[in-house]
Amino acid sequence: MTGSVEHRPSLTSGEQEELARLRAEVARLRAGRPRRRFAWKSLASGVLLVLGCLLVPVSLMTVWVHNQVADTGRFVATAAPLIRDPAVQAAVTDRVTDAVFAQVDIPGLATGAVNALAAQGAPPIVTTTMQGLVGPLTSSVHGFVHDRVGDLMASPGVAALWDQTIRVAHEQLNAVLSGNSQAVVISGGQVRLDLAPFIAAARQQLVASGLAVAARIPDLHPTIAITDATTLEKARGGYSLLDSLATWLPWVMLVLLALGVYLARHHRRALLGAGLGIALSMLVVAAALLITRGALTGAVPPRATIATGNSYDILVRFLRGGLRTLFAVGIVVALGAFLAGPSTTAVGLRRGTAKAIGRLRGLGGSGGLPIGPVGPWVHAHLTVLRAGLVGVAVLIFVFLDRPSGLTVLVIALVLLFCLAVVQLLDQPAREKTGSAG
Repeated sequence: MTGSVEHRPSLTSGEQEELARLRAEVARLRAGRPRRRFAWKSLASGVLLVLGCLLVPVSLMTVWVHNQVADTGRFVATAAPLIRDPAVQAAVTDRVTDAVFAQVDIPGLATGAVNALAAQGAPPIVTTTMQGLVGPLTSSVHGFVHDRVGDLMASPGVAALWDQTIRVAHEQLNAVLSGNSQAVVISGGQVRLDLAPFIAAARQQLVASGLAVAARIPDLHPTIAITDATTLEKARGGYSLLDSLATWLPWVMLVLLALGVYLARHHRRALLGAGLGIALSMLVVAAALLITRGALTGAVPPRATIATGNSYDILVRFLRGGLRTLFAVGIVVALGAFLAGPSTTAVGLRRGTAKAIGRLRGLGGSGGLPIGPVGPWVHAHLTVLRAGLVGVAVLIFVFLDRPSGLTVLVIALVLLFCLAVVQLLDQPAREKTGSAG
């Protein structure tokens, strides 16, 4: 044998195509031209996610302010508990009592009475004794007035009067700002008050007093100028802007976050970042509310600190409820994105859940749970079912009236349970084996 020939195994067509692809990839890398497709999408995604997270607290504050300004029912629900708070009642009682004694000089009246008795010839021992009782008498009268005012402030009648007063005042203010007021109109650059309601009331009073001819007075609409219209026009413009922002800003925020997640190279990471960003922004709002509360309570006298703090807590309780809800949403979204990721913890939890579901299936014997054709159908539509359950959960949250943070957690837990049931029912169709003949 004069020489040897090396024989290489022949490659299949698929292996040849794969080899050609690898060679082309190596050549591209050596040429120093790395493939960076759609690099602008990552930048755009980051910008959109940051803007969306920044708009979350702005949207929350805008909707809250709009509800207080435009919704009379919400405003009454917010302000009605103020007069029912014991600390507020005590503060109002002290203020009213001080106002009464500022106008009625009890010590002066008592001293004047004693001096009058002395002028009438009362014995000095009597007037001296009575003069010594001026201080205790003043204290007793002060305590009596304070107790009676306190009883009045705690009565249901005052609470009902408070509710009616703030309702009427808010309705009138809302009507003026929205341009729907029939009593206040703008004409010739001035705010003018329509006197028709006063004329109608005067006509009714005159008729009730026996002047029947007053019934012939027609419906008149004279007006008087109140003030320049510039301020009111600015207020109406701000009211209209606030109404538009409260309507559209939350949707703009949602669109920005959705686009940011869609454009991201790693959707799961973007969703995780969006959830954490929402939660963080709510923590910032909560901290701002605490700082504001401390500043307000620190700016009032010590005896009014409790009342001021309680009043502030009552007025912002709906705002705090909203931020708790959004905080829960952010945490749930971030947690869901984390559990769907490749981390050791997430993979371990998913494997543990899969093993537990596998054990449940094993309770039905070697053939699994006797679920008939349901298992193969669920297996064939698994992705659609999961997406549908998530979509239903989102729709339930969106259409609920004022959901709370607890509501968000309940929806998330129910969703997890439903997904576990789907996973339990997921059984691929068994292959039919023919019998040997």
